[in-house]
Amino acid sequence: MKTFKYLVIIFLSATLVNCGSNTGSKKNGFSIKTNAEKGNISNNETLKLDLENKKSHTIDSVSYTFDGYKIDNTLTLSNYRLGKHTVEATVYFNGDKQTVNTIVTILGSELPKVYTYNIINEYPHDITSYTQGLEFHNGKLYESAGQYKESKLRLVDYKSGDVLKNINLADQFFAEGLTILNDKIYQLTWRENTGFVYDVNSFKKISSFKYGKSKEGWGLCNDGKTIYKSDGSENIWLLNPDTLTEDDHIEVYTNKGKIVGVNELEWVNGTIYANRYQKDGVAIINPKNGAVIGVIDFSPLKKKVTQHEGLDVLNGIAYNPDTKTLFITGKRWDKLFEVEIIEK
Repeated sequence: MKTFKYLVIIFLSATLVNCGSNTGSKKNGFSIKTNAEKGNISNNETLKLDLENKKSHTIDSVSYTFDGYKIDNTLTLSNYRLGKHTVEATVYFNGDKQTVNTIVTILGSELPKVYTYNIINEYPHDITSYTQGLEFHNGKLYESAGQYKESKLRLVDYKSGDVLKNINLADQFFAEGLTILNDKIYQLTWRENTGFVYDVNSFKKISSFKYGKSKEGWGLCNDGKTIYKSDGSENIWLLNPDTLTEDDHIEVYTNKGKIVGVNELEWVNGTIYANRYQKDGVAIINPKNGAVIGVIDFSPLKKKVTQHEGLDVLNGIAYNPDTKTLFITGKRWDKLFEVEIIEK
């Protein structure tokens, strides 16, 4: 059991972080000391701050902020998001003022749970479709497929594999993830800094939008109110569905470090399921703080599809609320797998 857990964690391959260095002017010998080991601390701990005063100045007062919000010299981290945070100290001494800061990285406190799956059904899937996004809406399956000069948006009969509706994107666009909210389809493109909005019934294009701090478009999902967008990094951006501005973001971390390459997203019962590009596995993410709370290794599925030169990685996660099952496929896979998830 323990060996299996470590093997599954390998496909997540958390990137270790070390962000403990102090920045800002140090001309007066001030720096911030913390109990974060090499700048890393778990979210079940209390952050403790102290001011290092190398030149033994007479200090009148010192105040601290955490991401710009005033705090005491201790901070319970359980309600904070994982990832990088800025701690700043403002020091008053001898009629002068000095600010110094440091970066603290909050990690998850628990090893992600390990899940496996049972295959319930196998359905045909278009072997030429370079699947980027997959989502059910009112019992129907919608798919976004990528590659330049091949990108498209589709409505698919998932049981037969028949394409019921299709529109092709212009040759200069590489389609990525999609999600459906309020009878609108939102579809990303990869490096073109452009997303499209369509009417879900007619596929008529309503509008387009540009990205903000996220430089690329990878995956999309929504919780009924907010749209979540991945960009290939550890960040998942929270978009306002009315303005499509990136109002906030979470960072995806385990108890060991950050998870980069976050790709296709799917909202499942209050959590985000996300595959990591080239890993053939899925992370289950807490959308409130970015913690990876579970992992599913889907790598055996790739061996069950027709092996051919154009075959590529898993990329396609859709939750069907009617059947309460997941549907999994990949880039140029000729099968769509309906599975149920089981804790190992």
